[in-house]
Amino acid sequence: MTVSTGALTGCQAAADAASVSDCEGTESRVDELKSYDVLDSRPQGTVEPRGFEGLDAGCWEDSGEAQLYAEHTYVFPGDKADVTQHYRAAAEREGWTPSPATRRSSEAGQPTNLCFTRGKADNAAMLDVYFLTKEILDAEESKAGPEFDTGAGYRVSVTSSADGAAASCSD
Repeated sequence: MTVSTGALTGCQAAADAASVSDCEGTESRVDELKSYDVLDSRPQGTVEPRGFEGLDAGCWEDSGEAQLYAEHTYVFPGDKADVTQHYRAAAEREGWTPSPATRRSSEAGQPTNLCFTRGKADNAAMLDVYFLTKEILDAEESKAGPEFDTGAGYRVSVTSSADGAAASCSD
């Protein structure tokens, strides 16, 4: 079960009244989301926890609007600051624009959830990197494997509305 990343981390899609309301015909757009290199980028030593192996991608419908996603869940055995530093650099290399809150946390050197946007009009997407908590995993009806006891669990997620409407991070 996938829970809306935006509801958990402060990123949201700004969709207009003409938004796509179901998942039919969204496979090629999901494939586009899966192709972002940042999804497979990870700091050295990072592992995929049991039960979260591989890239999870698809479409889900919520409140009458179809949302597309591609995400990886990882556990890093080191400091959260190393994770945020890695993904800030990876996102920059791939052309993502950081949200104002992500820029502020970067300037302060703080380990924090990250949100970036990319694209415009019918090709907008959001990149969200956020640390997993027991509450998030419980809401997803997921169980944390033993790997979560050895480091910081986090998720790298690229999302878009099915119609690719403009995306923004809320700060």
